Amino acid sequence: MDLRESAAALQPDLVALRNRLHAVPELGLRLPRTQRLVLEALAGLPLEISTGTALDSVTAVLRGAGDGPTVLLRGDMDGLPVPERPLPGGPASELAGRMHACGHDLHTAILVGAARLLCERRADLRGDVVLMFQPGEEDPGGAAPMIEEGVLTAAGADRPVAAAYALHVSAGLLESGVFAVRPGAMMAAADQLRVVVCGRGGHGSAPHAALDPVPAACEMVTALQTAVTRSFWIFDPVVVTVGTFHAGEVPNVIPEEARFTATVRSFSGEARDRAEEVLPRVVRGIAEAHGLTVDVEYHRGYPVTANHPEHAALVADTARALFGPDRITALAQPLAGAEDFSYVLERVPGAYFFLGALHPDRRLPDAAYNHSPDAVFDDAVLADGAAMLAALALG
Repeated sequence: MDLRESAAALQPDLVALRNRLHAVPELGLRLPRTQRLVLEALAGLPLEISTGTALDSVTAVLRGAGDGPTVLLRGDMDGLPVPERPLPGGPASELAGRMHACGHDLHTAILVGAARLLCERRADLRGDVVLMFQPGEEDPGGAAPMIEEGVLTAAGADRPVAAAYALHVSAGLLESGVFAVRPGAMMAAADQLRVVVCGRGGHGSAPHAALDPVPAACEMVTALQTAVTRSFWIFDPVVVTVGTFHAGEVPNVIPEEARFTATVRSFSGEARDRAEEVLPRVVRGIAEAHGLTVDVEYHRGYPVTANHPEHAALVADTARALFGPDRITALAQPLAGAEDFSYVLERVPGAYFFLGALHPDRRLPDAAYNHSPDAVFDDAVLADGAAMLAALALG
């Protein structure tokens, strides 16, 4: 059988595994039930398997027949603290307040499928394959700890990973079964700005006797929006969204402080560095103008997920060869979400790409996106996702 036929034969098993994973969406770095399901699914395959120390990861190495480059394939495993609104008769979470709203259950099943396909084709593998089953992608980030624990040299110090690939399913971006990729920035960097404006409290009837932090904090919020439109090139943008704002408890008292936090999204290292310089300076300048003090913290999160052009082209060529020209599209611009596969791509050339998993009961553009309580995914893409990852490893 060719690769697609072999993958199609695995489809019932992959659906069953995805449903078991969907029922137990665990959060963060510790996913004991998920890890156990992955280990059971890999049992009996000719893999060298290890588990993480600081996190419940699974790393599996498949030895190829040749001495070619080592290829890494990533699948993230964690869920989200989102209450699920499942479709009648569809898979449902057994854990209250949690769901696989981002499709990581599909990613895990797809990577298991790729492992089985590759094990059947060991004689065709030019080099080794590292299968990276990663927890904590949503929070607090599992890729960096797995790198620290040696996932990039899991095949041996003399056989480090030379290329890395990961796919992400989408509930509402693409038609089901359509792959999307682009060279360069694929996902944004995500940083956080934390601001505490300190004044002097007083009574609302005598604001002249106080130092009111609230108007200054409000001015900062609007000034940040002006800063990103006037300090950054429009074709290399920065997006600032203030998500929290807190000040005071009662309407007639001027509080001593006002605080807010913002997410800062950027699409290049240069824009990110400049945001870290410009945004705190704007905040400090406004505080000084009002005679207030301010505490500003800029925290870096996931970096830009940047595809290496030759590997993005390989993804497109592979999808075209496997599935035909109608199943691959070029993403016009990066998405402003963030992804910790970026840490892998900072160290190893490779590519991150999307696979549409629009549920048959949904239609674009009205389908709920990933992270929504109403997000649902099409199981039919599991076999094709597994075939795609396996094909990338086979080269």
